[in-house]
Amino acid sequence: MAGRRVVISSDGGRLRLRETKRGPKTKKGRRRYTGAWREPKVLIVYVVDAEGQRESRFAPFIDATLQGPDAVFALLRSYLQRLGIPQADQGLFLADGAPWIWKRVPLLVQALGLAAQQVHELLDFYHAVQHLGQVAALRKDWRAKARTRWRTQQRHLLLRGEVEQVIAAVQGLCRGRNSKAIRTQRDYFIKNKSRLAYAKLMALKLPIGSGAIESTVRRVVNLRLKGPSLFWCRASAEAILLLRSYYKAGRWNMLKRMATSHRALLET
Repeated sequence: MAGRRVVISSDGGRLRLRETKRGPKTKKGRRRYTGAWREPKVLIVYVVDAEGQRESRFAPFIDATLQGPDAVFALLRSYLQRLGIPQADQGLFLADGAPWIWKRVPLLVQALGLAAQQVHELLDFYHAVQHLGQVAALRKDWRAKARTRWRTQQRHLLLRGEVEQVIAAVQGLCRGRNSKAIRTQRDYFIKNKSRLAYAKLMALKLPIGSGAIESTVRRVVNLRLKGPSLFWCRASAEAILLLRSYYKAGRWNMLKRMATSHRALLET
């Protein structure tokens, strides 16, 4: 990672687990179960070039687990330590506004020993625009064209780095029956104010959208583990998440070598 520009992202997917249900068995003596929705946490680490495009020669690192946020950040810490992230030129943490991500990023940065000038935190631009659309939708007295025009204006302000004006514009709409809901959206932008530096990151030619992790969740989780009448045992789901992660990252041979080395170690 020496001298490289590294992007780190995390997000959650959805799948259904087959969990035993309390109560009597069926007439055939089978255990009853529920199909509870659970959120596997997914991570991706990849490298971009001087133009902000993903380096094709560097296969990304992808992993996923059902064990929760702490577990996925422990995996992330292990990968970044082994990759020598302190030697990287820049590191960008890019994700949506999920609190479970952002409250753990500073702890991870501290544990990795990264310098402040190396690290950027950025809220996915398209999630921010989505929240602007939700604000506009709350103005029931506006026509569709007025909502679109307002959202587009605030979008351009975000891209120019004029975050204060965006927050003020949202604050100016906090009136009427929907004022509480609009204040919630305003607080979203206030809370993530330091992560809205899109103009700065575009000048550095770093990505401002989390499309990589969104695509990863789709390829690793949705296309294999999520679907009608799919219910997974936890252990089986964990195994498939591991296999899918390495396969979709283009690191299948690495996983094979790891498995072979482990077997050889057990035999000795």
